Amino acid sequence: MIDLKAYEDLSSVVIDNFQPKPTTLTKGQKEAALQLWVSDDGDTKIGVWECTPGEFTADRNTIAEYCHIIFGSASIRNDDGTGSRDLGPGDLLILPLGWKGTWIIHEHVRKLYVLQTAA
Repeated sequence: MIDLKAYEDLSSVVIDNFQPKPTTLTKGQKEAALQLWVSDDGDTKIGVWECTPGEFTADRNTIAEYCHIIFGSASIRNDDGTGSRDLGPGDLLILPLGWKGTWIIHEHVRKLYVLQTAA
């Protein structure tokens, strides 16, 4: 069962243990996450993620992602050049299974994420 109180104030949840971003294109970029819930089968995960400014690649070949930006600003662009989008507080972004692209973090970002593994 989900503890709904875990979602009351996501802007003040403490996230620490920042580590180097594995897919970064910018030296020194770091990320951290706090998982808030995982389904019994492990296929669905909900949590809060933060990342420092810089640029990194992302690949959603095995997992779809739903993102709600809590604070900060970023841009994303599709790998195939078909589009880009600027993101800020309150924005919702859905990255479907198979999406590939690049994130550019302009200002330290925090997002709520929902990850769904492909069946």
